[in-house]
Amino acid sequence: MGNASKYLRWQFIAVFLVALNLRMTISGVGPLLNDIADSRGVSAGALGLLASIPLLTWAAVSPLAHGISARLGMDRTVTWALVALMLGTVWRSLDFSNANLWLGTVLIGASLAVANVLMPAIVKRDFGKHTATVMGVYSAALGGAAGIGTAIAIPVAQAEVGGRALGWEAGLLASGITIPIALVAWVFVTGRSAKRAASRDAPVPPALTPGIGKRVWRSRTAWLLACYMGAQSTSFYIFATWIAPIMFSRGESAAVTSTGITLFHICGMVGSLVAPLLLRFDGRSLLQVTLPVLQLVGVVGLVFVPQATFVWIVLLGLCCGAALSVSLTLIAHRTADAHTATATSGMSQAVGYSIAALGPVLFGLAHEISGGWVLPIGVSAAALVLHFTAGWILRDGRTVRV
Repeated sequence: MGNASKYLRWQFIAVFLVALNLRMTISGVGPLLNDIADSRGVSAGALGLLASIPLLTWAAVSPLAHGISARLGMDRTVTWALVALMLGTVWRSLDFSNANLWLGTVLIGASLAVANVLMPAIVKRDFGKHTATVMGVYSAALGGAAGIGTAIAIPVAQAEVGGRALGWEAGLLASGITIPIALVAWVFVTGRSAKRAASRDAPVPPALTPGIGKRVWRSRTAWLLACYMGAQSTSFYIFATWIAPIMFSRGESAAVTSTGITLFHICGMVGSLVAPLLLRFDGRSLLQVTLPVLQLVGVVGLVFVPQATFVWIVLLGLCCGAALSVSLTLIAHRTADAHTATATSGMSQAVGYSIAALGPVLFGLAHEISGGWVLPIGVSAAALVLHFTAGWILRDGRTVRV
């Protein structure tokens, strides 16, 4: 028991470190969007696609993660995903070609897609009855890391060396500073998998059921989970991308804006940690339908009551973090085993992020058309209605059957 418990502690640390790197590399784009746009001679609204590329890549690559992991194993697949993430982060910051920004972002998105799909299944496989708690810490790490990414992006980009600012390339490169640490920790822990499997206390994974990756697409519950995932992700990426431009449009300084977006991500981390505690007492699953309602209040307040901007940022951050934790926990709890969880996670994230990818782009287009922030509220409201509807139907406790 002692050896198994010790391994799980190390596994928990490794999961946490991996989670730190699954948002940092993309969260720094929002605060630097204006700088990137200026260097490219386009509007920030036109670069909304840059924030959506990871989501589009997740939608395309997520269904492939189940098949890749079936061949290589979940742990080894995550290892290679971290290697690709590190290479993509460096590639994106190379300044000798404009294409590097876009191609590097695509590689980052592909690597994140694989890790995003597999990590909830790995948590379900290794932590059993503690899945909800570990998932809360995992999603909190996602939110916290996103806050770190946004917090360091602007200061690094504005730092001067030899009287010249380092620029947005350096700000984006700094977002991958913890990837090597996570890679070393993950390789160390997974290298002991044979010892874990030999332990009598180690969980024995069920055999892979042929065709499960295809059959999950016929599950109504999986589609509801996909809609829930997509709707909550749409809201998160809209806010993560556009809170900074909204604040800049009101004349806020870079320091105040950076504080606001960092606060959003920190509150997201808090929301992710609190959500599992609330779920324990949430007998009728009210939390999953309350969150989109509160987010609608937050986005309306952000636009119409700017005097309380930081209040709305706190509310939006808490709700977005809690919604992510609830979404990942639903995928883990509404599936029978790790293989079903992997297939469901891949399917729901493929569909979900296809939906989410439209969010920042449509929000930006609505802003371009109207010149203000009222019309974009309609984009957020549409996502929140879908979020509420899927959450309401999922209250009956239905599970994915394949």
